[in-house]
Amino acid sequence: MNDTSAPVRHPSGPRRPGELALTALGLAAPVVSPADSSPHSFPDGGTWRTEIPSVEGPEALAVVLKESSRLDVPVHRVSQGSGVWMLSDAEITEMAEACAARDIELCLFTGPRGTWDTGGSTRTRSGGAGPRARGHDALAGCLEDALRATELGVGCLLVADEGVLWSLHRLRENGLLPAGTTLKVSALIGPVNPASVTVYERLGADSVNVPSDLTAAHFTEIRRVSGAPLDLYIEAPDDLGGYVRMYEAAELIRRAAPLYLKFGLSKAPGIYPYGAHLRDVSLDTARERVRRGRLLLDLLARHGADGGMSPLGSRLPGSLNRFSVNPKD
Repeated sequence: MNDTSAPVRHPSGPRRPGELALTALGLAAPVVSPADSSPHSFPDGGTWRTEIPSVEGPEALAVVLKESSRLDVPVHRVSQGSGVWMLSDAEITEMAEACAARDIELCLFTGPRGTWDTGGSTRTRSGGAGPRARGHDALAGCLEDALRATELGVGCLLVADEGVLWSLHRLRENGLLPAGTTLKVSALIGPVNPASVTVYERLGADSVNVPSDLTAAHFTEIRRVSGAPLDLYIEAPDDLGGYVRMYEAAELIRRAAPLYLKFGLSKAPGIYPYGAHLRDVSLDTARERVRRGRLLLDLLARHGADGGMSPLGSRLPGSLNRFSVNPKD
């Protein structure tokens, strides 16, 4: 005889997708183990924040801000993928001021990357070293971008190279970058196991964009060794897999907190490096990313899982473990 008693719920209360109907059919999901839950949170006590990626300039940012107000989508961070070097000083300043007025963190990508320069290995089937900074000059270009961006009021830098990350962290520790600058590891080099997440944290990462195909169990494994904020595309662009994981969002938050929920788009044209020739697709996709955010927030609310969001304006990661920048240590 099928058990149609009270539905199985998470220890914290939210219901699981389809649980009432499935329980009525005798197909109730297994009981959730509290041991799988992340013990970590942001320093403000929240378990998740939001990010709108691929906001490539002031015009796209204006679209995001307008749509987020219209659809009531809270935004903690916007990020850009083309790079600091693809923006003028005036454009960076305009973006920084617009984000500051809304208390949103602005994150810009640093400098040259191997996938765009003259190295042929990135165009082979193996992909070579991917987006990493090739050689001294590329490293120097990334640091130049970082110094320029922070001087213009940008508080977060997106990084796709371990050496660039470590160098920027050292600059921050030595006072050559503002102490409040945050460093975000790109999904293009995102780590896939607990040890590698820990290494990025110790190199200076304040948030780590992990690949979008990690399983719920992988997040639990990571959270047993690191409390560094993670970034995850709930919907990923096609070049990062094209995964759409909206129905998993509540479970991903439970397992992976503190977590930035990123609203990407599958089946969308690439726009990096951005220019006016890509204006229409940039603005259209910016608008749709915010709408995707609204859809996810509505889904979480229907499941009673929309609690735990960090207060708007929150940006710092809390206390993290670092390698010493003093070579004598």
